[in-house]
Amino acid sequence: MTKSEFYFIMTLVSKMIYKYSELLKKEIYTSDADIKKAITNGKLFKIDFGLYSDKKINSKLEIMSKKYENYIFNSDSAFFYHGLTDNIPSKYYIASKRGSQKIKNEDIVQTFMEDKYFEIGDTFIFYNNIKLRIYDKERMLIELVRNKNNISYDMYKEIINNYRNIIDSL
Repeated sequence: MTKSEFYFIMTLVSKMIYKYSELLKKEIYTSDADIKKAITNGKLFKIDFGLYSDKKINSKLEIMSKKYENYIFNSDSAFFYHGLTDNIPSKYYIASKRGSQKIKNEDIVQTFMEDKYFEIGDTFIFYNNIKLRIYDKERMLIELVRNKNNISYDMYKEIINNYRNIIDSL
């Protein structure tokens, strides 16, 4: 199965948050009026600009993963979601292509990467039943070594020790 086939299947299976265009593609909603009627009836909830959900309360991570689905979780976020550290990041760390628009959200730390390096190690994982686009553990090991001076010693040591525990699975 290719990465795009996997992405398509997981998109169908794990839907709770929809983009406006996705709602119109579904057979239930055929127009903007149908969507507004569903919101009025409480069958659909508008959670952000262009984002809708079939449940009233959604986690911030779930909203972020849908809103910024063309971006990839990296750095502290990736280490945490892979289970390599217990340090819960105070912000969401994501990578984007160099020419991408700057995200104006104080909860996000955005890193810009050259296009040729952006998708290397790109994968999907499920964290608390939320599909995340994230760099794989091998790519994150490279990033850890590259950025070791920007990471606290204790966190660096914890992550390296956790990599030693999973060395056979890399």
